[in-house]
Amino acid sequence: MSTKDFLKLIKDEEADYVDIRFTDPKGKLQHVTLVSDLVDEDFIEEGFMFDGSSIAGWKSIDQSDMKLVLDTTSGYVDPFYAEKTVCVHCTVVEPDTMEPYDRDPRGTAEKAESYLKASGIGDTFYCGPEAEFFVFDDVRYSVSMNKVSFQVDAIDGAWNTDTDFRSETGVGNTGHRPGVKGGYFPVNPIDDAQDMRGEMLSTMKRMGMKVDKHHHEVASCQHELGLIFGTLTKQADEIQKYKYVIHNVAQAYGKSATFMPKPMSGDNGTGMHVNMSIWKDGKPLFAGDKYADLSQEALYFIGGILKHAKALNAITNPTTNSYKRLIPGFEAPVLRAFSARNRSGCVRIPWSESPKAKRVEARFPDPAANPYLCFAALLMAGLDGIKNKIDPGPASDKDLYDLPPEELAAIPTVCGSLREALDELEKDHEFLLAGDVFTKGQLEGYMALKWEEVYAYEHTPHPIEYKMYYSC
Repeated sequence: MSTKDFLKLIKDEEADYVDIRFTDPKGKLQHVTLVSDLVDEDFIEEGFMFDGSSIAGWKSIDQSDMKLVLDTTSGYVDPFYAEKTVCVHCTVVEPDTMEPYDRDPRGTAEKAESYLKASGIGDTFYCGPEAEFFVFDDVRYSVSMNKVSFQVDAIDGAWNTDTDFRSETGVGNTGHRPGVKGGYFPVNPIDDAQDMRGEMLSTMKRMGMKVDKHHHEVASCQHELGLIFGTLTKQADEIQKYKYVIHNVAQAYGKSATFMPKPMSGDNGTGMHVNMSIWKDGKPLFAGDKYADLSQEALYFIGGILKHAKALNAITNPTTNSYKRLIPGFEAPVLRAFSARNRSGCVRIPWSESPKAKRVEARFPDPAANPYLCFAALLMAGLDGIKNKIDPGPASDKDLYDLPPEELAAIPTVCGSLREALDELEKDHEFLLAGDVFTKGQLEGYMALKWEEVYAYEHTPHPIEYKMYYSC
């Protein structure tokens, strides 16, 4: 919507407040709430000053002044606040020049879209992310010098088949719940989150988001809602709203939602498969007469993704926990291979009848990723593949996890740890710097934040180590 339409929305809704929101380097949505009387055309043009030194990975205290510039096209009414509030996503700029701040994730996404147009390869990049999540009834954790532990529980957890709930709820154990790896598509009462997910999806629809479905996922307590694809920056906005709605509806039900990639052992982890396509002059660039009805450009795009997969891991799988999901034997793809339909490689070409639906699916990302950086990095890797005509090699149409050991060993893998991913990004990041989409300083700041997480993780004893080594 235009500035005029945005101001009309505030007036028509009789909103008392305007919530201006931005995303930090780690991907967490941040906000400040203003009295709506302050928001007029001059305010929207000038932006809002704030202290950037308080955001991890951004400015130092001596250079802390920054500005938030409202993207009025992203406005929507918040469905959770008691007082009527209109929300809007912002891009961060330098206050003196109004130039984009090079460490702002949303600004990076906007630059990636501009770079695509300038390249002449295409003019529109569509993303269709599929972000899974877990919902628990009780979450407890402790990290201190004498105790490191976590515990999650849920009434529908597979482990609760013999729990006596009568003392807590006054109701006995109904016995209806998905087993381990048994959660994909059963109806209620086994799927007892139907109404909660329905409210999540309906809330998104009322906010103007394009949605299509919801369902229980494979793991116990795991779920997914469907977002219809959109352009890069707008779809990253949608993922931020998606997380916001899921967290808050779950909270209203007395439950806790998490996008942590592997919150518990022994069952599937949480991924965020990203479907991607490039269009030019209103036509799909990825449709053609090559493998799986792809174009040569699409195959080169896949080649770029596979070549840079390990460096991408630092952005698409940005937590130490991510690599507890990226292990063989579960649905998570660890092999750098591509195929039509086959879900065991890290790139898949979903089947489609229409050339307009022809797309490439990266299966290794997870929803802990900052969506602006994740989608931008995937695009930059794919464009590097097209520009340099990177051959992805032959497709892998076998079940990759059922290959003989010698064949399996010949297929390269994604990273096995965040430490490895950061080392790979250090070695392979030139493709991200093309067109100044990402900057060297931005990547250095991002990696510094992630190294802090690696050190904290590696320096903390784990409970399993007590089980294995305490009596040594």
